Amino acid sequence: MKSASKFEKFAARCWNLLNEGKPFTPIFTAGTMILFHIGDLGSAGGLQNLILSMLFALPLFVMYFIYDFPLFLRNYLWIPFMVFIIIWPELNIGLLLFAAGLYFFFTVFFWGTLYYHLRIGTSWLNFTRFWKLVLKNSDSTSGNAQEQLPKVFLLLSVWELSYTSLAEGLAVPYLNIGLLYAFILIYAFVLHQYLFDWKPVAYKTYTKEEGPAIPANGLSDKVIVIVVDGMRKERFYEANTPFLDQLKERGTEYLNMETVYPARTVVCFSSMFTGTYPSEHGIKSNMVWKLGIKTESIFDSLRKVGKKGRLLGIAHLVDSMGSDVETLTAVIHKDKADQNMLAKARKIMKEQDPDLFIVQMIGTDQVGHSRGVLYDDYLEKIEEADAHINEFVQWLEQEGKMENTTLIICADHGQADGIGGHGHLDEGERFVPFFMHGPDIEKGKKVQEKHSLVSLAPTLSYLLGAPYPSSSRGKVLIDAIKERK
Repeated sequence: MKSASKFEKFAARCWNLLNEGKPFTPIFTAGTMILFHIGDLGSAGGLQNLILSMLFALPLFVMYFIYDFPLFLRNYLWIPFMVFIIIWPELNIGLLLFAAGLYFFFTVFFWGTLYYHLRIGTSWLNFTRFWKLVLKNSDSTSGNAQEQLPKVFLLLSVWELSYTSLAEGLAVPYLNIGLLYAFILIYAFVLHQYLFDWKPVAYKTYTKEEGPAIPANGLSDKVIVIVVDGMRKERFYEANTPFLDQLKERGTEYLNMETVYPARTVVCFSSMFTGTYPSEHGIKSNMVWKLGIKTESIFDSLRKVGKKGRLLGIAHLVDSMGSDVETLTAVIHKDKADQNMLAKARKIMKEQDPDLFIVQMIGTDQVGHSRGVLYDDYLEKIEEADAHINEFVQWLEQEGKMENTTLIICADHGQADGIGGHGHLDEGERFVPFFMHGPDIEKGKKVQEKHSLVSLAPTLSYLLGAPYPSSSRGKVLIDAIKERK
């Protein structure tokens, strides 16, 4: 039950520089260029030429940071590269092969094998499956080969063209490069404006303006939320999960509960517990440039009425929720992660007894990322989560903490094919399992209407008698709550 150390929190932030796609692209491109030309840097003007030539590529770096060509738009990334080849057919093939080799070494061997072996105990032979997952992956991380490779190839080719011109004393083709950039800018703008149309529709109004009046003392003495991180909905239905099935059938299930965009863990948790969207709470990826959410959270709301909430999860949730988070180290064998998480959950319930307790279970997400979601390994982790939750709830009952408690089970996002990817809302990511159980929850009810995970925070406020978080836009899940006579 070891907590995440300060070093682990720092290391997690550093890893996100290489894990998240947007910062990875410039870091990897620059590293590749430096390594390829390392022998030239000691010569007269070598370093100066490398830096000056990088400035010619800088506008393209900026465009690819702004326009990330998500999901199927990545197929259009090869067209600018083809245009470059038509104008400048003499590519440095050695540089591009070197980049491709480095990329697959980083993703397949360093990340998919060494990193996962040291962190969660996957096999040293994980690379035999991981290379296939990288090629299929569609998320917003560096492991998205179909997005990263065409970006890196064009960035390196433009940089190399400028570098070679400077090194050989030739004029850099400013005009042609400028025209290429103008084409790419217009091309990217048009594609994102007219084809990037799958983001969930956001609620426009605030909960405090249109939401129901909050019961004076709330309905529940406690609410416990268990988030099975990365649990893909249809795979959950395929798994043998007798306890969760029982909760689902004896409570209210939301059949069309939608996550937020981008569907990254820190983004989703921030939206779930503020009731609003990334544009307001400020957390737009797992790479958090400025720590802390910009809006009120459910924890702030509870403090206003003298109640306490705690969130138990791994280190990166501290980046958004700060001191409201209790951490558990993520450097733990995949077969012990959920078991240890719920052991610490029991300790927190016994010692702190919060009114709202949120637990992030990470085993399913870890295996989805390391082994893929369409394999039996992933189903086994969902089934293990079911058994662990069953034991935890039985313990709560023995401790007398379930008498007037609402239990909510959900996922923060699903996972797509490939390396269990999530972010761009590919198939398997968008709709998540979500059901509620408790004395004030309707039994055997199925809600077909589409809802959003931003509704979780205001629903918690309603159940616990706390004001809605000030920026909450979610709708209270009132159709799950029994009407009191």
